[in-house]
Amino acid sequence: MRNAHLDLSRFVSTFFLILFMYITSVSLTFYNKWMTKKFHFPLTVSMIHFVVVFIIASIIRKVYEAHYKQKRVVLDWSTYIKKCFPTAVSGSLDIGLSNWSIMLSTVSLYTMAKSSTIIFIVGFSLLFGLEKLDRYLCAAVVLIFIGLCLFTLEDQQFSFYGFCMGVAASLMGGVRWTTSELIMQKKSLGLHNPFDAIYHIQPVMAISMVFLAFSMEGPQLATSELFFRASSLKVALSSFLVILVGATLAFLLIVSEYLIVSNMSSITLSIASIFKEICVLTIAAEFGGDKWTMFNFIGLVICMCGISLHIVSKLLKDPAYSVVKSDESALALTSLITEAQSEDEETFN
Repeated sequence: MRNAHLDLSRFVSTFFLILFMYITSVSLTFYNKWMTKKFHFPLTVSMIHFVVVFIIASIIRKVYEAHYKQKRVVLDWSTYIKKCFPTAVSGSLDIGLSNWSIMLSTVSLYTMAKSSTIIFIVGFSLLFGLEKLDRYLCAAVVLIFIGLCLFTLEDQQFSFYGFCMGVAASLMGGVRWTTSELIMQKKSLGLHNPFDAIYHIQPVMAISMVFLAFSMEGPQLATSELFFRASSLKVALSSFLVILVGATLAFLLIVSEYLIVSNMSSITLSIASIFKEICVLTIAAEFGGDKWTMFNFIGLVICMCGISLHIVSKLLKDPAYSVVKSDESALALTSLITEAQSEDEETFN
């Protein structure tokens, strides 16, 4: 009876966490698409997002420390540089290039380009010894590549630069999430809590984006009537408010992604990504005005088949993997909740 209760609790928590990721991810994708039509400064917007996300995480950590009288983890400089820099720099480039890509291309093309992230994740997983090469893995990568090619074939809305930016973002995303998994699931670092991970990673992401943003968008930004040369304070504040809403959505998305990476299996995350992309593409076709051809649709199906093959082969190859990871996930996710409750009871007593 107890096991059944734990299974139900685990299922419910997993369902709502993935649902939360869906809502924030889809909302942020279309919000960014709308915003980039007004603000042609994707790198600067990304930099502001990084700063705002860091500030929110810092405030949450300070509130926690003040309420529970317990210091949160702070890495020493040597460990910080070795462990967090690769994740932070790749994450900065991933998000910056993604915003640039979505400004230059349709939501459908952007989403399909970003779908290639799994290819790079697999590649870096092989490099770091997290995956082993087999025929199913090779077949999955080939299917995804063919699907991407067919999706862009005879696409009248195809943007070469937008697509290249999306693939480059996927490459950086592969580095980002592989290294994120390495540091967040390493207990000795103590970064399993998403707010602690965000606190350590976001500053480097913001700093690395400063040079790109001001070198490529600085002159245009300085003369923009939406920012520094705004006709009134109201216009400038309105622009900042629009960016702040996007930053808040970005924060919620990052928290949900870090929770999944830290506490759940890669199978869960991959399945979630498949249905998230289908949702985005469907909404883009129905309400966003994106046009599809028969080749585009066939490409989508082949690409999704490739991703599904990778997931099924991994599950069949190691069926115990998802069970073990799920048990660890339940314990880790529960610990985030019970940790605060137990400390609150001690403080009260």
